[in-house]
Formats: sequence, C-alpha cells, structure tokens
Amino acid sequence: MKPINRIFLFLLFISVSYAISYAQENQSYFLHTIEKGQSLYSISKMYNVTTSDIIRLNPGCDEKIYAGQTIKIPTGKESQKGETFHTIQAGETLYKLTTMYNVSAKDICEANPGLSAENFRIGQVILIPQKKEEQTATPRPTEQTTIQGPVVPRCKDMHKVKRKETIFSVSREYGISEQELIAANPELKKGMKKGQFLCIPYPAATTVQPTQKEDPYAIPPSNSELFRKSKETPQKLSTIKAALLLPFQEDRRMVEYYEGFLMAVDSLKRTGISLDLYVYDCGKDLSTLNTILAKNEMKSMNIIFGPMHQNQIKPLSDFAEKNDIRLVIPFSQKGEEVFNNPAVYQINTPQSYLYSEVYEHFTRQFPNANVIFIEPVSVDKEKAEFISGLKQELKSKGISMKTVSESATKETLKAALRSDKENIFIPTSGNNVLLIKILPQLTLLVRENPAENIHLFGYPEWQTYTRDHLENFFELDVYFYSSFYTNTLFPAAVQFTNAYHKWYSKDLASKYPNYAMLGFDTGFFFLKGLSLYGSELENNLPKMNLTPIQTGFKFQRVNNWGGFINKKVFFIRFTKNFELVKLDFE
Repeated sequence: MKPINRIFLFLLFISVSYAISYAQENQSYFLHTIEKGQSLYSISKMYNVTTSDIIRLNPGCDEKIYAGQTIKIPTGKESQKGETFHTIQAGETLYKLTTMYNVSAKDICEANPGLSAENFRIGQVILIPQKKEEQTATPRPTEQTTIQGPVVPRCKDMHKVKRKETIFSVSREYGISEQELIAANPELKKGMKKGQFLCIPYPAATTVQPTQKEDPYAIPPSNSELFRKSKETPQKLSTIKAALLLPFQEDRRMVEYYEGFLMAVDSLKRTGISLDLYVYDCGKDLSTLNTILAKNEMKSMNIIFGPMHQNQIKPLSDFAEKNDIRLVIPFSQKGEEVFNNPAVYQINTPQSYLYSEVYEHFTRQFPNANVIFIEPVSVDKEKAEFISGLKQELKSKGISMKTVSESATKETLKAALRSDKENIFIPTSGNNVLLIKILPQLTLLVRENPAENIHLFGYPEWQTYTRDHLENFFELDVYFYSSFYTNTLFPAAVQFTNAYHKWYSKDLASKYPNYAMLGFDTGFFFLKGLSLYGSELENNLPKMNLTPIQTGFKFQRVNNWGGFINKKVFFIRFTKNFELVKLDFE
C-alpha cells in the first residue's frame, strides 16, 4: 500500500472516531433521578431505550446505581405515539409547560395520572403528549338565493366524553367558551359523565375583533388551579363488571384462585354490592385470548384479572388501556407493561423493588447489627443479586459484616460474634440443604452463649420448611421476609379455611402462596375499592385499610405515566417465647 493511501486511511479513521465520540458526547438527553427499587432494566423500559443506551451516557452505572442518583437518558427514542419526556426544572409550572410545548394542561394531566400539584417538583420526569391537530371545520358553501337563507345546523360536531374530561377541557379543545358549551348542553349543569355525547355548537356569530395580545401583567393560573380544572368528575359504579382471564384447564392453581375469588364476590354481594362476573379460559395461546377480547362485553369491563402467561400480558394490557379498563396481574413478576400503562396493577412485586423494601426494613429493624453471611460451597445464583444489594446497603449504612463458610465450626462462628451488637446470620442460599447443615451448629452456639443476641435471617421459601425446623426456628429467633404470609392459627385464616371447606368440600392446598387465598385477597381488595370509590380508586388507595388473609397490598406508581406495583413486605419472626409475629412495616 502506498504511503499516501495509508495516511488517507489513518486520517479517515481519526475523523470517523472523532465524529462518533462527538456524537455520543453531544447526544441530547434529559435527566432522571433514580428512585428506590429502580434498576437499569426498569428505567430502560420506562423510556423506551436500551440499557446500553443508558450505560453509554452514564459510564459505570452498569456496576452500581443508587437511589437519589441522577443519570442521563437519551432522547430521540420517543414512544410510537409521538410523546416526549421532560424533566421539571427550577421555576417551571404546569402553565409554563403548556406554553412551552403548546399542549393543554388537561392533556398533560391525562398523560401523567401520577402527577399532582403536590408532587410537581424539580427533577420529576413527566410525559409530554403529542400536540393534537387542530380541528378546523370546513365552511359549507351557501347557495346565493333570494328565496331564503341556508339552514344552519345547531351542532358543528358531537363529542363523546372521555375519562378525566371536564367542561373546561372540552370547551378549550373546540375553541369555545364554557358558557357556549353549557348553553348547547343544558344537562351539563347537573355534571359531566363519561360516555355522554355533547353538542359542540358553532362559535357565536360576532364581528371580527382584532387579536388581543396577551397581557404581560396577567397572573398565570397556578398549578393547583390547573390540576383542579383538569380533574374529572368522580363517578360511582352502580354495578361493577369484572372479568377473569385464566388458563383453568391447564393449571389447577388457577381453579383454586377462582374458588377464592368467588368467595370474595359472595362476601361483597352479601353487603349489597352489585357485581357482574365474567369468567373465561384464555389458555396459553394468543389466538384464544384474541377471541375472548373480540367479545362485545369485554369493552365494558371495569376491571380484568389475569393473565398468567407472559406472552398474553402485552396484548391484554393494550386492550385494557385502549378501553380504559383496570388490569390486575396477580402472578407474573416480569411484566413490562406496568412501566407505561397507568391502569396496570402488578401484584407480584418485581425483584428489584422487593429487594429494596427488604433492605430498608432490615436496616430499620436491625440498626445496630453485626451481619454474618454463611456461604455454601456452591454459589446460589438465585440469591446473588439479593446478597450483593444487601451488602451495598449495609456498607452505606456503616453496618459491620463478616463471612463464614457453611462448614464453619462452632468456634469459628463464635469468633464472628460481637457482644455489643445484634448478631444476624444470613445464609447466601435459600436452599433447605444448606439450612439443614447450619442449624445444628447455630443451635449449639445459641445454647452455649445465652448472653449473646443472635438471630437467623432468611427467605420466603422458608415457609415451606417450617414444619421440619419449627423448634430450631423458635430457638434461633428466626426472621424471614415475604410479600405473602398467613398463619393457619390467625382468626382470618381459620375463618377462611373453614368457609372454603364448606364451599368446596375439600381442604386448602398446603402450598405457598396459597392461590385460593390470593384469589380472595385480590378480588376483595379491588372490588371493594371500586364499590367505595368508583373512578377515584387510584386517589384513595391509601385509605383501603383492609386486613388480607395472606397477601398484603401497598401500591405505588412506578412513574407519573405508568401503573402500580405492590411493594408490601412482611417480616415473620419466631420468637424465643414461642410466639409467631408478623411484622408489618408502615
């Protein structure tokens, strides 16, 4: 190769590398402040980007991120609806955003159901909907005749009221005053209802006035005022329509869920609540699900429970969002739709959110801890993420840590203790085999050192080992975490167990979680909530002070435009006084 060609190729390589580097450094972005429980994966799904996109703009975030950290999210990958994201800056108000993006306050509020005057603050990311194209009415040609003038229709258009619409927002949408809209629809004096058809009148015939300039001294409306005007009129539900879409023939547990759900429906009907329940076997194929969704009655549902299979979640979520239906997903932990559909409720907490709750409760329960991790010979990959995150949390809180092997002798275990702290042993595997190996040595350690404060901390699956290790659990003052738990001796559990036996002439399955109890808890919670609050359920979730049999509920929106995840976590404690305590952190 000639020297001149080599120099040319070298310069070309340098210029291309510089261009790529410059493009990366100057790529437009907005800022996202990480909240507790969020992972790179969940953040990427919120903004329709890849984790690689985020890592490229934030080197090192693939190794560690933490709550409160601000990271860059690349723009240019808006949703298919043409929406964009905006990080609220100092001095910005809702009114200012309407002028900045030329969209109405009502549209912004509708796109961000989690946004309110109270949480409108610096650093919040909100979804900016695509500007609606202005609807210009084509004037009808008038016949010039000396006999009579043309017959002008009273209504320029008919508008079907959607959820969260108000008189203010509809009048703004069509460029008329609120008084003109009410004059054309006198029934609005009694309130606006979803599904109602409104006559949109022609603008009043007036002489053309010159366009008035905006008064620079006028006081813009406050956030509270705009949010109040954009809020829909609360609606009660006279009869709740609910649907269950589950693979009954394929999985016996779905039948158990349905059985418990029916008991919840019966309990609510006995209190006077009107319910229509539609039940379908959706199998595992999309074709079966699509056939069900094509039924006319499905569009009128207030709430849907299901599905079980991962491949059916997105189409069912899309259907629910399009038809303004709440969707409760009782089983899947890996659904992505909750990050972008405000009507989704995910009961089974995503792992990163569940772990963050456990870490917070752990450090609150044991602020003066000496944590001793017990490692098995073979690493348990299933618990690796949990242990890694816990170690980071303990380090940030200044809590001391040690590590011992599963084969550690009693003397080695004793050397790891600290008399001035609570000593918490945590196996890095939830496997029962490891538990069987370490329990004898730990029991001897506790018996020979009665003055030391010693506990054993574990995992949800330990519920299935309780019968085998009950005495050891009490003696070791064991704790384990779980998002579901019931004691068969609890009054609510006893009552449900007896009722279930009377209904179905069989005993409850002795598995965790118990699907019949899950069906009762989810059915009772949501159907009761809809009967109490109707369309305002989402704004009143903290008021739902119900005592579940097995599954706790603590819902939180994943972002301002997304749905809800269940962040409820219990600690179960076996005390030395042979008491079983369910610690509820609120």
